[in-house]
Amino acid sequence: MGLHSGDAPLQALLVTKGHPFARDAFAAVFEAMPGIAVSTVEQPAAQVFFTPEQARRYDAIVCYDMPGIQFRPGAAPLFIAPSETYKRGFLQLLEAGKGFVFLHHALAGWPAWPEYAEILGGRFLYQPADLRGRRCPDSGYRHAVTHRVSVEAQGHPVVAGLGDGFEITDELYLCEIFEDELVALLRSDHAFVASGFYSAAHAIAGRMFSNEGWSHAAGSNLVAWAKRYRNSPIVYLACGDDPKAYENPGFRRLLENAIRWVASPEALGWAREAVD
Repeated sequence: MGLHSGDAPLQALLVTKGHPFARDAFAAVFEAMPGIAVSTVEQPAAQVFFTPEQARRYDAIVCYDMPGIQFRPGAAPLFIAPSETYKRGFLQLLEAGKGFVFLHHALAGWPAWPEYAEILGGRFLYQPADLRGRRCPDSGYRHAVTHRVSVEAQGHPVVAGLGDGFEITDELYLCEIFEDELVALLRSDHAFVASGFYSAAHAIAGRMFSNEGWSHAAGSNLVAWAKRYRNSPIVYLACGDDPKAYENPGFRRLLENAIRWVASPEALGWAREAVD
């Protein structure tokens, strides 16, 4: 864990870059969190912090990044594998029990590293790919969806103060989620079927907002979950695409709760005691 104790602020490392976002509006979310001090670092410089020693002063790591993808106009993106040094340090952090919160487009990161999907609990695919031994289509996206999220795990600290849920306008994904292995926290009332989403492969080929000729099986409506990997407590939140979502009080409460929980001794104990 980090060095947080007593009345000292909880220390969070925020990792960004790889996907565009409104920086000032996003920073304002963290500035409104009392008792949480955030240090921001961009990829690829952030990779040096992914070792137990370099991350020692942080109580939690928040990933709002999308590393390992190089988009190219008029051509398929390049998928770049992380270095062995980075992977080793990352896995050592997970073995040591560092708490992680992954946000929104982080689910698409490191497409050339299969274990990354296992760490997060799913994967957003920009192109058709093999995942867990089966061929999967590219994932779907839909911007500015107004939907209601319902609390699935009443009593869990990550959803404290959210009542039975809240309404939010945000981007949603139709993608691969390993639901059977996750602690379900929030579900959306949106229909996760291909007709309600657009093809990611079309988008990166320059055909935005198209699902022509694209098919995808109905997917999970899970939009927030907790899990453990090795000894680390992990939370993934699908929310968080743009300023309208950032300003939502439910999203702000959810994110703050998630950071505080993954940094807590209770979450670390849960992760260490969990049985595969």
